[in-house]
Amino acid sequence: MTRRYVPLAKVARPHGVRGEVRLELYNRESDFLLDCDEVLVRLKNGKEHEVSVDAARRADKTILLKLHSVDDRDRAEALRDAEICVPRDTFPPLEEGEFYACDVEGSEVRVGEDQERVGVVERFVEYPAAFVLLVRKHDGTTVEVPLTDAYVDGIDTDERVVLLSTLEGL
Repeated sequence: MTRRYVPLAKVARPHGVRGEVRLELYNRESDFLLDCDEVLVRLKNGKEHEVSVDAARRADKTILLKLHSVDDRDRAEALRDAEICVPRDTFPPLEEGEFYACDVEGSEVRVGEDQERVGVVERFVEYPAAFVLLVRKHDGTTVEVPLTDAYVDGIDTDERVVLLSTLEGL
C-alpha cells in the first residue's frame, strides 16, 4: 500500500545563511511539524524526496525548518514554493466527532433524506467567522456550505461521504 502524504506547509523563503527555510503553514495554529523527524519535499516541478529534519522551531506564526543537507542560503532558495508533506498515518489521533480537513476533501456530498448525490468537497475553507466546505456540484457550479448543524447532518471520513440536510439558502 502506498503511503498518503499530506501537504502541511509551503516554503516561503530562506531564513538566514545556514539553510533554514521559513514555512507558510496551511494551518498556522499547528505545531505538528515541530515533532517530525522526516518530511517529504514536493518541488514545484513535481519531483519528491524524503528528507530528514535537523531542526524545527516556532517563529511567530510560522515555523523555521532546517532540512538535512540544506546548508546554505542558495540550497534553501532552491526550495522556495516547495510543499512540505508528512504521511497521513502519522497524524495524532482525534477526539470523537473531530476530523482532519484532508480527510474530508474529495468526499462525496449527499443531501436530504434520499441522500441525493450533489457533488464533491473541493476543499475546506477557514474564514474568520466560520468554517466552510467548498462543494463542487455535478453541474459545475460551486457552493459554500457552512460547517454547522443547520446544514451538515454528518461526516463519515471512512466512507468519504458528507451528508447535508439542505442546500437551500446557499
